[in-house]
Amino acid sequence: MTACLHHHDNALHEVHDAHSAEQSLAQAEQICLQTGSRLTPLRREVLSLILTANAPVGAYDLLAKMKRDNERPAAPPTVYRTLDFLLEQGLIHRLASINAYIPCCHPRAGHQAAFLICQNCHQVKETSAIELMDQINHVAQSGTFVAKQTMIEISGLCQQCQA
Repeated sequence: MTACLHHHDNALHEVHDAHSAEQSLAQAEQICLQTGSRLTPLRREVLSLILTANAPVGAYDLLAKMKRDNERPAAPPTVYRTLDFLLEQGLIHRLASINAYIPCCHPRAGHQAAFLICQNCHQVKETSAIELMDQINHVAQSGTFVAKQTMIEISGLCQQCQA
């Protein structure tokens, strides 16, 4: 797996400007090889569309783009299975609050992130959530609760939209 060109030590960074799409696709190929998976042409196409989008993209937006680009477009269940695969591989994130997908610029096992989502322009910034996850896990354990899934999404207004 190739290393990122920037640090992720709790620093906020844009999710759509970290790497070129080609670099990210090459990294995805390596990750799939390491896990014994395949980045099929459809998986590669969906990942490429997410990587080159300027904002979070929904499944039906992906379908619409694929219909314009292909003679035989993929069916919705096929695209959803592809998105599930990309999520499992840690190549993308799903933003539940807006039901959309963004690239993960530093796919790695056990990665925990927090997202700041602008309600106006839908710009997304990502940061490491390791310290937040430690606090959440402490609270869960004190209540004898086992957290299975945690997604930290904070919606508000980015600096540009506040002006």
